Amino acid sequence: MSSRRAGQGHRLTRSMILTLTVVLIAVQCSTARTQDAAAPSVAPAAVAAPGDATAIFQKDEVDLAMDRAVAWLQTKQREDGAIIDRGHDTTMTALAIMAMASVGVQPGSPTPAGQTMQKALAFVLRDDRVDAKGYFGDRDGSRMYGHGIITLMLTEMLGMGASSEQDKLIHERCQKAIDVILSSQKTRKPPQARGGWRYTPAAADADLSVSVWQLMALRSAKNDGLEVPASAISDAVEYLRRSYASPLDRNGLPEKKASGFCYEPNQNNPTFTMTSAGLLAMQVCGEYESPLTLGAADWLLAHPPQWKERFCSYGTYYYAQGMYQRGGEHAETARRLVQEMLLPKQAADGSWLAENGEERNHGGVYCTAMAVLSLSVKYHFLPIYQK
Repeated sequence: MSSRRAGQGHRLTRSMILTLTVVLIAVQCSTARTQDAAAPSVAPAAVAAPGDATAIFQKDEVDLAMDRAVAWLQTKQREDGAIIDRGHDTTMTALAIMAMASVGVQPGSPTPAGQTMQKALAFVLRDDRVDAKGYFGDRDGSRMYGHGIITLMLTEMLGMGASSEQDKLIHERCQKAIDVILSSQKTRKPPQARGGWRYTPAAADADLSVSVWQLMALRSAKNDGLEVPASAISDAVEYLRRSYASPLDRNGLPEKKASGFCYEPNQNNPTFTMTSAGLLAMQVCGEYESPLTLGAADWLLAHPPQWKERFCSYGTYYYAQGMYQRGGEHAETARRLVQEMLLPKQAADGSWLAENGEERNHGGVYCTAMAVLSLSVKYHFLPIYQK
């Protein structure tokens, strides 16, 4: 990891972000958000400004949209704790937990939203949700996609459980889940796939889409102090380089100044979703000033998100976070475009539902969680959102 991340891989940072910041903001902002959880809409209210417990400001469009979204997610909780309206119950519950955490909800909170999150976390931690090796992908059919998402959620929630017993169980699940990711990366693969991941732990190939979830989980685990070898990151960077669309010269520099990332290595068809994922992945690996990072960020300025595009919800999550990490014009442009695209698409009940077929089939919990994660970058509650 680069010096830009120095000091962020400690529990103190996690505590500061998810506890002290929440005390300043979420006590007032998220309390208002959760007390009327059943209401279809929330009236504007004065809340404390971020970092200043005495300053007052009016909730903006994003704040109110997040209120409605969290309220809607609560209505989708089953009796067993899962938050779901279609399939892959463990994975979708994990996404919903991350979405709620990204706007300041905590499982230890006595609010309705806090109780919803506590039940949801207990569901994910059940023994029947994971196999003996620590792999989550079999039980709900989500494979390594789901395993990466669930592992990322658990690493982000480490230290935030509703009790010491729950925190201990989160830690145990995290370590075993990370070991699965590390072992999977070491599976014998052809040269172009080395350093990446695919649909199953024993897969002999790789793709960027699956790989980025595993990298996000590894980066978050490293922040928790869990063991993540430097070789896992360096091998992943080499895989990312092979997934870049522009050919690289003998010095590793791309021939095209602005270019994107592809679904698999050695292709020349960059897409919005994969370039957004690749941009974030490079920064997660510490490659903030790499020509590939700079080129991908510039490519995205010319290829903004489109609501009806394939995997728009998925790509916009990476886009919002990756461009925020880049900062400056890239971050400001992404913030504006994401809000302009998503806010008018929110239904009156607080949910989102994609228009592209692949994501629409995953249901409202998936699309709403991804929209919340895309819009909530501004709050910086989740440690993974840190610059």
